[in-house]
Amino acid sequence: MSRPLRITLSAALSLAFLLVTAPAQATALVTVLRYDAGRAAEFSATVDQAAQVWNANVANVRLMRGTPAHFVVYADNGWPRALPTSLGRGTVWMGRQAVNQGYYPLRIATHEIGHILGLPDRRTGRCSDLMSGSSAPTSCTNATPSAAERAEVDRNFAGATPLVEFGRLHEER
Repeated sequence: MSRPLRITLSAALSLAFLLVTAPAQATALVTVLRYDAGRAAEFSATVDQAAQVWNANVANVRLMRGTPAHFVVYADNGWPRALPTSLGRGTVWMGRQAVNQGYYPLRIATHEIGHILGLPDRRTGRCSDLMSGSSAPTSCTNATPSAAERAEVDRNFAGATPLVEFGRLHEER
């Protein structure tokens, strides 16, 4: 066997060995969603914090303030609610009524954004479940999604079918 052929064969075998033994690399793309909290009044900074909570807890989606926005957040005097129109798109209302009743604004914002990320309400009453919403007591200040909720959002943005009902208003009462 000629020297150039041996070198080529050796290089090919080395490359094949590296491909077989190297750890698999994640190939999932991260979806970037822009949100507009410019109409969230006194809740604007809270919405930014909620985006940071999601960014710290999920891998397949990143939330950033900007326009044109995929979802818009408003402040009003009603009850908090969200209208997801499709995965990552919709409208959130930070209702002052729940805050006035003692619910934690960061938990509200993180919960409502959860609907935009494809999570339905789950009225478990447990503070550890972000999507339990107002079924948890007003003393609950947990604004971090549970491991199951984090995994569900990552699955949603990896191509799974979200369980939230799109085009329906999700009100937390």
